Amino acid sequence: MNRTDNRTTRARTIALAGVFQVAALVRQTGQGKVRDAFATRTSLASVLKTDAASVEDVFGGVGALRTGLETLAVQMGNDNSARDMELTGYAITLMHLERKLARDTSLLDRLADGVRQIGSRVQAIEPSDPERIAELAELYRRTISPLTPRILVHGDPGLLSGTGTRNMIRALLLSGIRAAVLWRQCGGNRWRLILSRKAILACCGALLREGRLQGRP
Repeated sequence: MNRTDNRTTRARTIALAGVFQVAALVRQTGQGKVRDAFATRTSLASVLKTDAASVEDVFGGVGALRTGLETLAVQMGNDNSARDMELTGYAITLMHLERKLARDTSLLDRLADGVRQIGSRVQAIEPSDPERIAELAELYRRTISPLTPRILVHGDPGLLSGTGTRNMIRALLLSGIRAAVLWRQCGGNRWRLILSRKAILACCGALLREGRLQGRP
């Protein structure tokens, strides 16, 4: 990524919205709710965008992160009763797992090699392509799943036991790790999340307005 623009509040907010978008999509999947197809495609595609010019380019523009930005705005807003601890738990655990991954260079190399292998065969991951989703899921299983704490997804036990649902959740979680990598590369950390809450929240609002002007399919 271009190092001139990846440590701004805007870049950090975009990366964090990527994490929260995955959290929202994982919950929708586990509960059998209608998943936002555009947001799903955006998050999955981000896994393969390892040489993007900026954080925004990883997701194809801020309009593609509407679900994540809306979720982030609620979770960081002033209305405590509107916050959802399940979503926050997914997001925080993803960032924690990414920090562990970053300290294990061997595991990080294995993950990067796996992403490159998949990227050498396809340009993007479509939610309707079970074979590619299964590949991302297997890569997550081999690299991230052994790390602790493990993410326990809540939802319909019948759905969660299905191979297709498990694969989609793992593929989405891998894209959440990708967003968490971006958050760290942008200078994001636990203290930044706490001390910059107001700035991130204000940026969320600006990005949502910008995204609405851009439009989305």
